[in-house]
Amino acid sequence: MNKKRMLTVASLGLAQLMIGQMANAQTQDSLQLKDVVISATKNDQKQSQTGKVVTIISREVLERSNGKSLPDLLNEQAGIIISGGNSNQGKDKSIFFRGSASGYTLVLIDGIVQNDPSSISGTFDLRLFSIDQIDHIEILRGGQSTIYGSDAVAGVINIVTKKGGPKGNTIYGVASAGSFETYKGTIGLNGGVEGFSYNINYTHFKTDGISEAIAPVGSAAMFDKDGFKTDGLNANFGIKLDKHFSVNPFLRYFYGNYKIDEDAFTDGLPTNKSILKQFSAGFNSEYKFSTGKITLNYSNESNSNDVKSSYAGFPSNFLNFGRLNVVDLFYNQKLGSKLDLLVGIDNRKMKLVTDTKNPTTNIFAAYGSLFLHDLSIFNLEVGGRYNKHDQYGENYTYSVTPSINIIKEVKLFGTVSTAFKVPTLNMLFGQYGANLDLKPEKSQNYEAGVNLNIDEEAFTLRITGFKRDLTDAIVYTTGYINQGNQKYKGFEVEPAAKFSVFNINGYYAFVEGNTGTTNFLIRRPKHTFGINAGAQATSNLYASVNFRYFGKRFDTNFISYLDEEMPSYNLLNAYVEYALAKKRVKVFFDAKNILNKKYTEIIGYNTPGFNFNTGVSFNIR
Repeated sequence: MNKKRMLTVASLGLAQLMIGQMANAQTQDSLQLKDVVISATKNDQKQSQTGKVVTIISREVLERSNGKSLPDLLNEQAGIIISGGNSNQGKDKSIFFRGSASGYTLVLIDGIVQNDPSSISGTFDLRLFSIDQIDHIEILRGGQSTIYGSDAVAGVINIVTKKGGPKGNTIYGVASAGSFETYKGTIGLNGGVEGFSYNINYTHFKTDGISEAIAPVGSAAMFDKDGFKTDGLNANFGIKLDKHFSVNPFLRYFYGNYKIDEDAFTDGLPTNKSILKQFSAGFNSEYKFSTGKITLNYSNESNSNDVKSSYAGFPSNFLNFGRLNVVDLFYNQKLGSKLDLLVGIDNRKMKLVTDTKNPTTNIFAAYGSLFLHDLSIFNLEVGGRYNKHDQYGENYTYSVTPSINIIKEVKLFGTVSTAFKVPTLNMLFGQYGANLDLKPEKSQNYEAGVNLNIDEEAFTLRITGFKRDLTDAIVYTTGYINQGNQKYKGFEVEPAAKFSVFNINGYYAFVEGNTGTTNFLIRRPKHTFGINAGAQATSNLYASVNFRYFGKRFDTNFISYLDEEMPSYNLLNAYVEYALAKKRVKVFFDAKNILNKKYTEIIGYNTPGFNFNTGVSFNIR
């Protein structure tokens, strides 16, 4: 039986089962997203109050994504393209958010900045975090530098980890297996007693994978597989010293061993590999009083990438090591029932360790905002930030975010803001093309839209338009210089509906831009479209189908080194889960198929085509 016939038969059988059970099905309790408190705004705003464009990937969605990786899940969101997201799982991944290239999206874990000073762009490596360790994800679109500083140019992704559970102990986990000899296991323990809570989990992931590169057209060469294995430990603790004061230490360690190829169309030696390590430790502490709170976040993070390669036939070994220290202290104060004040300071020290020198940079910032909310139909947030960098000096950012609830069901919103990205340590001090005179990259951002909410979120629709102009962009010629001016514009349409046992949500995203030298964006299609349809067929059975379309885009042909237009392609994903043992145990099946992969012949990197994962998740007290 071929793949298409197998998927068709499975879909028909599933539909028949759902129709037969609909009369007795129970509609699952849903969380009203408008009432979700968004911690990443630092003002603990409800989504109904803020004019920021926010997407919440809920715990429920994460629990139904056991067959996916974090890049897979983010790649399903409007306006986000994960470069390499549909290639071999071990290939490096980059976030392209609203047309921006890698490095212009800031990743947070529990509200604390993540950055890799050892890399060229300074970005967090998405491969090293398993979704089994995540409670939910908050995505803030648009420039967020006023609150979070450097890199928050196109948006912010806040990964909120699992925390301690109720009194007593709970054992939870996931065990799965799939295509290409893929195995994953997660085991966790959480719980609490009076004044103390904890969550500790460990994930091991291993796959033989496929070859990262493909052979050129007409070649009979057989490339070896490029598998990987990763291990991740996440530990959170909550200590409530009294009714006002709490301290929450954390510890995280991630390890990845990835086989790599030499380049597009070029197989690597069996000894070629990249070993990634990340360690971070720190704490979050809060002191609450009747009308406000003080929060202190501290993190000490180290990243290393040990690359063994035989590029151009010459064996080599590159070890990149970076360290990041973050201190973020902020104060929230309610000035009456409708006005909130946020003021804060943060300091980030970054260090790069090389064979010849160990440069450091430091950036200090002071920031603040006023949030006027529920004033009849009007909400307004205004903020500003001052930054002092020990290399380039000073810069400033601001943001103005109004929103108007015309009626209960209709909200208009918009933002005018500036954002920036500091030059990385490799750009300032690295071995290739370093330039100590670099200035920060700066952007002017505009955003506006409308949100419809009908019948308590039975139907929602958000339409958002955006424009971003980037100046002093850092480009590489004979070295790094501030020369580029880049312009981006686009819009996103995001409808969602719930009825009976069904839930349907989708998106259409359009983006176009130019980099000053070209009038197109590399690896970023103008048009993307996605739809997800799910059904709670019975109280125990849930099933969904996800379809995504990625339009034509340009990429570099790594034989001719010319930019060529690549054909569009589609992805089809199916997921089924069945709950057992009073819903404490669930068995699941997840399958994904790339319906058109001809573009691999141009870029020289492989895609897995059809693949699946099946397994069991459990949560036992």
